[in-house]
Amino acid sequence: MCTAMAGEMLGMKVIYMDAGSGARNPITETMISRVASQVEVPIIVGGGIRDAEKAYRNCKAGADIIVVGNAIENDLSLIKELADAVHSTAPITI
Repeated sequence: MCTAMAGEMLGMKVIYMDAGSGARNPITETMISRVASQVEVPIIVGGGIRDAEKAYRNCKAGADIIVVGNAIENDLSLIKELADAVHSTAPITI
């Protein structure tokens, strides 16, 4: 949280939380929600997101953008599942 807050105070326009390519331990929803509660800039989360459920939980916790690489390389059909999960968390505007 402190690093993200410092970045925002120094003028950063986005916070990128990355566990690393193919991470065994992805960024937790608790960490995402704590950072999201302290900064106003968008939050990007990546690393270790292997399924739609994890993408959904990350977005619900406060991630604005999800970065997925290795999981899609292994299963291209995952793109639609991830997109559906992420979009299901967006507020509906009429």
